[in-house]
This record gives sequence, structure tokens and C-alpha cells, in this order.
Amino acid sequence: MAWNDSKNIGATVLERGFTLENQGRVVPGVYWTPVGQKADRVVLLGHGGTADKKADYIQQIAHGLCGLGVAAFAIDGPGHGDRPGADAYQGVPAEFVDRWQSDGGTEAIVSDWRAALDFIEQQDGARATGYLGFSMGTMMGIPVCVADDRIAVAVLGLMGVWGPNKDDLAQRAPEMSIPVRFLMQWDDEVVPRDRCLELFGAIGSAHKTLHANPGIHRDVPTFEVESGVYYLVQQLAKIA
Repeated sequence: MAWNDSKNIGATVLERGFTLENQGRVVPGVYWTPVGQKADRVVLLGHGGTADKKADYIQQIAHGLCGLGVAAFAIDGPGHGDRPGADAYQGVPAEFVDRWQSDGGTEAIVSDWRAALDFIEQQDGARATGYLGFSMGTMMGIPVCVADDRIAVAVLGLMGVWGPNKDDLAQRAPEMSIPVRFLMQWDDEVVPRDRCLELFGAIGSAHKTLHANPGIHRDVPTFEVESGVYYLVQQLAKIA
């Protein structure tokens, strides 16, 4: 487990890359912290399919969190980003199942996220912790949030009981007990609407809200993402 690089983004964000080895897998990640202050909260950021830990929207969310005094980190999902072998994929939808399974599927990605959170806590200590991830970020996020009781609140969405780990999602969603804000696109052309509604209905938390907007998969309104970030920040402030 080691840091790879470090750089300041403007005057407010410190970005550090890291690489973990977990159960024989190489797990690349990036950690963002606010400059000049100690963050008392941290958020895990799960990227979507065909994206990676430094996708533009992931970086924008991370920078926004840092501006609010909250740290954030992301890792590359299986078959994505700087994972070994990820460059062999061409980014076409038919490859997605192979990507998901390339590093061991659901159980492996849960272990990788837990190892990454362990590493971050070794650096800066345990803090109030949340999770944000859409699309494949929710495929990863529901199992991770159920498995790791350090995660106290989540913003999820753009996913249903669908895809290569649909059975895992159906099984684990009822076990979720933390507050959840769930986003969906009413005209989603990737994940069927009824599958999204089924997943939201299956989430076991007594404190969950559904936020639906017109538009296709990628057209999530900016205000919904910003609102989700503030929701995380406010919820985590209650336990920080």
C-alpha cells in the first residue's frame, strides 16, 4: 500500500494517488482532502460503468466536498481505469459483464473498498463516513454499504435489479438500514424504469427518499447531484 503522487488542485484541494494490493489484486485509488483544515468526514465515491476514479464528475463532486470541509476518495472498479488489463476493453456495453467479473465480482469489490477505507483511516483516522455512487457506483455501493458498518449514509441511483450482480442487489438491498437518497431518470434507456423502482422498493431503510427526473441515463440534473452532496454533508455532520 503506497502513495503514488501528490498535487494541489487550486488553493483548496490536495489530491493524492495511491495503490493497494488486496488479496492479490492491484487496486488504484485517489484521495482528495481540503487544504489547510482537517476533514472530520469522508465520502467514498463510486464511479459509473466505463468511467474511472478520476472521471470529470467524480472529481467535481470530490472538489465540492473538499470545499465543504469533507474528504473523499475513489478506487477504480473492476475492469476499469488503471486496473491491470482494463486497457484491453473497448468500452462497448457487451463487455460490461466481463469487466465486472474480471477481478472477482461483488465479493472482491466489497473487499477492495473495505481495504481502501482501512488504508485511508490509517492515514487520517476514523471519521463519519458516507457513500455516493450512481449506475455501476450503486452496483458496488449497495453491497459495500451493507457489508461495512462504518458507512452511515448513502446517495445512490441510476441502477435497478439489473445487470451482472442483480441477484446480489436483490438480496442485499433489504439489509440496508442507513439513510438513503436514491436518484433515477424516468426515461432511462440503459436501466429499465421498473427495475429501478424495484430496487428502491427493496431497500430496507426506514429513511429513504426517491428523486426521479425526466431524461435519459446520463442526464441527471446538476441540482440533484449538488443536493445529494449537501445531503451527505448534513447527515454526516450529525455524527461527526
